Amino acid sequence: MGYKEKKRWAFLGLPFTFTTYSVTDEMITVQSGLLKRIENDCYMYKIVDVRLEASLLERIFGLGTVHCFSSDVTDPDLRLCHIRNSKEIKNYILEQSEQERLRRRTLNTQNLNGETDGIGYDD
Repeated sequence: MGYKEKKRWAFLGLPFTFTTYSVTDEMITVQSGLLKRIENDCYMYKIVDVRLEASLLERIFGLGTVHCFSSDVTDPDLRLCHIRNSKEIKNYILEQSEQERLRRRTLNTQNLNGETDGIGYDD
């Protein structure tokens, strides 16, 4: 399963842009440009967190912007701007990124300020 959406104008939600988002089980691909074509990929297992934003104008026209925060070097904040079904796509990315991490047996850890949470350590 996957999704294919076009970036739309925030006003009226019309797809008059040259940006296409493809979300599959394993990766997110952003293709943009008319004369100069740029393609950016991000593997699902690299996505750490997802945020959905929808301004008043976006909500009126049934759109939203999905921010994918990842460990990807080229684009750590991958944005899927002004897309339809944004809440459904956000939830799909969250679930699929977790499944891909489990499938690839990857581990994503964070250590903030050198503190530990006490799990597995003797005091």
